[in-house]
Amino acid sequence: MSPASQDLSRSPTLPRLLTLPLGFVPSRLNSAVLAQILNRVFKAELADGELDFLDQRIMLIRVLDARLSYRLTLRNGRLQAAAPVHRPAGHPAAGGPVRDEDLSIEGNTYEFLLLATRREDPDTLFFNRRLRLGGDTELGLYTKNFLDGLELEQRLGPLLNVLNQMTDMLGRLGSGPIGRPARRG
Repeated sequence: MSPASQDLSRSPTLPRLLTLPLGFVPSRLNSAVLAQILNRVFKAELADGELDFLDQRIMLIRVLDARLSYRLTLRNGRLQAAAPVHRPAGHPAAGGPVRDEDLSIEGNTYEFLLLATRREDPDTLFFNRRLRLGGDTELGLYTKNFLDGLELEQRLGPLLNVLNQMTDMLGRLGSGPIGRPARRG
């Protein structure tokens, strides 16, 4: 069985010692930094309106083993950190579980690296619940199709080599052999 076909609980995870400092950075700051990076990476797509499906919608990305959460939204054609929704006292959802994101995507660092390096097909990662989607199904499908249609090799260039090395390292720390990159037709 390849690492990509295991369930999320058995995937390689970041060593806990590496994740400790990450807890000191406010989630809103993490989200703002990620939004700035993604605005640069997806500059052409943002200009062409390819991410308009996220307009005024909130996407929550949870990297479970790193204990990181990113809340993003699209406003005025740019990705931005999304503020949490505060429910006033007396609101029907006040005091109870509040789901203020329209879409959540969660998994461990390794699964997100497999996705970014195209070592594993997005459909396989989601079908095998190595990456989990919650919330608006249609928004999740738009997001998955957008990511699947990107030509990351051209866009990321040398960064893709770094991501491949990180994937190999985390795989060696966690479970041994690493799957080969998925071939795209």
